[in-house]
Amino acid sequence: MTIALAATAVVLGSLGAVAPASARPLDSGRFHEILGDTFTDFCGVPGLTVALSGTVDGSFLDNSHGSDRLVYSRESSRVDATYTDVASGAWVRIVSNGTSHDLQVTDNGNGTLTITTFGAGNSFMYDSAGKVIAHDPGMTRVQILIDDNGTPADPNDDEFLDFLGVVLGSTGLNADFCAAQLAAYGLS
Repeated sequence: MTIALAATAVVLGSLGAVAPASARPLDSGRFHEILGDTFTDFCGVPGLTVALSGTVDGSFLDNSHGSDRLVYSRESSRVDATYTDVASGAWVRIVSNGTSHDLQVTDNGNGTLTITTFGAGNSFMYDSAGKVIAHDPGMTRVQILIDDNGTPADPNDDEFLDFLGVVLGSTGLNADFCAAQLAAYGLS
């Protein structure tokens, strides 16, 4: 998974379907997060320390569907992140826009839910001159396993258990963001 997709994995969402007029969302809102972290041995390069700074902005909508009233989620987001080589000061900027929505939520009957999620997005990496040095558009489908804590229609107490895998691999360019970033740092 590329750096941009990893940073964006949390933040993909879709606004395609609309709930019936009689249905009210269980939860909805907007979010804003400040990114800040430091990574060592970045992109597998021993000794390379990179500082991350940026923001994540987006919105989400949770609604129940079907006779079992299981919760389906949608999210859209924008990530604007700068990765700086601490030693040299060289940096790249990654801007990602994405959407995701749950395609299927299955009550497994054992206190767990299997959720199949569709995500689509577009990520661009820019060098310090503002030139695009990597681009990765595409979509994917993944499945996760959730512990519903005995309340399958209430997501507030759910806990993530496992990433079950990729149902549909990325249809994008699958650009090598590490290679582009290391070149921008003069390390290729």
